[in-house]
Amino acid sequence: MEFPQLGQNCSNPQCSRLDFLPVKCNACHKIFCNDHYLYTSHNCPLAYTKDVQVPVCPLCNQPVPVGKGESPDDKVSRHMDNDCKFEKPVKRSNRCSLKGCKMIELVPVVCPSCKKNFCLKHRHEQDHNCQPR
Repeated sequence: MEFPQLGQNCSNPQCSRLDFLPVKCNACHKIFCNDHYLYTSHNCPLAYTKDVQVPVCPLCNQPVPVGKGESPDDKVSRHMDNDCKFEKPVKRSNRCSLKGCKMIELVPVVCPSCKKNFCLKHRHEQDHNCQPR
């Protein structure tokens, strides 16, 4: 027993199912069944007008406001070029101060006399010809 006056057919051409609780897409205003009402499931061409996102800048971790109809990627790119308050971290190298030595330690090893940084091999005063300040 069919009731064609009850419910509506899905607007997805591959489906066309008669649904008694159809859902109207608020972007393209077409009728869809429960399986196809999401923007992604019916490839809604107007989804970008309703899909409001607040992306976060990958450099400064600040939210970048995006208006309706604007591309989040373009806004973040413009933010990074113009408004981003990101400061590059100061690169601290724990490189040995002895001439000719290129060792880098994970932690600083500072000589208490000359206040210079040395590797574990040259950390003692007699190993690096220490000249106290």
